[in-house]
This record gives sequence, structure tokens and C-alpha cells, in this order.
Amino acid sequence: MLPIRDDNSGRQSFPIVNVTLILINVLVFIYQLSLAAQSPRKLEHFILAYGATPYELTHGQDLAPHVGFPIYLTVITAMFLHSGWLHILGNMWYLWIFGDNVEDSMGHLRYLIFYLLGGIAAALTQTLAAPDSRVPMIGASGAISAVMGAYLVLYPGGLIRTLTFLGWIPLLFYMPALIWIGIWFILQLFSGLASLGVETMATGGVAYWAHIGGFIAGMILVWIFRDPDRVRRQRLARSMNRAFQRVTRGV
Repeated sequence: MLPIRDDNSGRQSFPIVNVTLILINVLVFIYQLSLAAQSPRKLEHFILAYGATPYELTHGQDLAPHVGFPIYLTVITAMFLHSGWLHILGNMWYLWIFGDNVEDSMGHLRYLIFYLLGGIAAALTQTLAAPDSRVPMIGASGAISAVMGAYLVLYPGGLIRTLTFLGWIPLLFYMPALIWIGIWFILQLFSGLASLGVETMATGGVAYWAHIGGFIAGMILVWIFRDPDRVRRQRLARSMNRAFQRVTRGV
């Protein structure tokens, strides 16, 4: 299932932080492409240096290639690295769909802090799941999972316009966020349980426990970072929009 859009009827502020995060991710990915064009080894060294490697975090040891700052900061730099086109396109699309309304419900600065904390929690969860792994974690999906966890808490009845396929036939329909995100989380949980003890390739594996940890962190942190007045305004606008649609269909 691919989310196409959600209900933005209650959003009033421009998601400047969300857009900036997307732009930074894209710019870093372009830089990665330039490294790959020069030499695949340069890209490999870049990922090894700035990805978050569980072994380095648990042992406090900066393995080669080294970075010029404390190794624990790689839990932040890793959020802006991606392994390929599908990786970054999928992550940025999910961030675009779910991040704007979460930012609107928190305010810009709070949302930025929330996003970074969600990504850090995701990296630490994956590290706990495989503390001796020397495979670097990269990608924004842990932080985006936190955003989705927050979205589920804030707007469980929010409608997600979804694209899926029945064979070759495309189907478009609306699904409540509680069901859409709930199905997504269950899939991550089962995949995470199946991946325990399995070390995946840096550019081919999926850090499911980062998704799980980020999602749970988002569901908890949202209670600290949300602005109740903004949330009420969004919920009221969404309710009025749904009521208007029902009346329109009835007419």
C-alpha cells in the first residue's frame, strides 16, 4: 500500500522544517552520488564513517575510517544518509505525507527536536538489538517512524488516500490512519522479530528495530511536544471536513 495524501484541512502553518529536512536529505544524497561517480570506495568510506555502527556505539571505539567528532554523533549524521534511489524516495515520500501535520501540531522548533530525538531513539533500539554489529545504520526511516507514531496518536481517524494493486488493476481508496499505520507497524514488528541475530548488508538490509524503536518513541514523545490548541484546531477542521463530505455525498 502506498500513501498518496492525507487530510490537510486543519493545517495552517507552512511545514518549513519538514521541507528543509527533505532538502538536506536530497542534497546529501546528491553528494553521495558524486562520491560514487568518483569511486565506489569513496562512497563506502563515507557511509562507514558517518553511518551509526552499533559496535562503535557500544564499545566507544571509532573504527576506520575515522570521523573528526565524537562517534556518538553518528546517530544524527546517519539520519541523512541513504543507500539508493528507492531508499531515499520512499523515506522522503513518507516524510512529506505525514510530517507536515505533525509539525503543524507541535510548532517548528519542537518538531525539529522531536524528529532528531526520534531518530536517536531508533538508532539506539537497533543498537540494542545487535550491539556487536559492524554494519552501519543509515537512513531517515527511524525518525520518520517516530513521525508516524506521533501521527497515529494525534489523528487516529485521519484518512489516508491509498494506492494498491489488485493484480494489474490500481485501486484508490481512503483508510483511517489507525488501520494504515497499524498494519505498517505490525509488518515492521514481525520483520524485526524474524531479523534477530541476522546481520544485514549496509546497503541492502533493513533496520526493522530502528523502525520499531522510532515508532514507539514517537508515540511517547508526542505527548511532550504537541501543542494541545493546535491539535484541537486540526481535529476540529478534520471533523468538519468529513461532515461536509458526508452531506455532499448525501445530496
